[in-house]
Amino acid sequence: MNLKPQDVFITLKLVALGKQPWTYAQLASELHMSASEINGGVKRAIRARLVAPAAGRGGNPRPIIMALEEFLIHGVKYAFPPNRGTMTLGVATSYAGPPMRDLVQAHEDLPPIWPDPRGATKGIAFEPLYKSVSKAAMADPKLYELLSLVDTIRDERARDRNLAARELSSRLKEWAGSL
Repeated sequence: MNLKPQDVFITLKLVALGKQPWTYAQLASELHMSASEINGGVKRAIRARLVAPAAGRGGNPRPIIMALEEFLIHGVKYAFPPNRGTMTLGVATSYAGPPMRDLVQAHEDLPPIWPDPRGATKGIAFEPLYKSVSKAAMADPKLYELLSLVDTIRDERARDRNLAARELSSRLKEWAGSL
């Protein structure tokens, strides 16, 4: 049972939810996936030791922040490198998405974007971890930031990647401290 890109997407949503209780149906609705895809993704993330099983009756599986941080900073770029496409409209990601767009100097080339007809940014297609990433990100600003930071790490720009790793680490530690 190998980890899939959508398992990272699901796990980042768990981070964004913090201590809020959740259901598989709720995650399915918010991530635009089926409940069985969510269930499978959580199981694979538990098997990969990125998520801890539910503690007690009525509890939810929760991200293991230290393991997740290590994987996202050092492994995700190798496990799930992005494919790039052509110029299109979509939702800004990587260094062009939040919070990186406020932290780095503007690049002269077209920004990386998740292709989406509802998006208003013209850029170069950047393959998301899952097809519904842009839709879910537009509805959840915290998830959008986490996904953009992970995409910056998946991207090829070393300077931006290092800054994104620090920002991601800070956000993950903040989340871990709130438990």
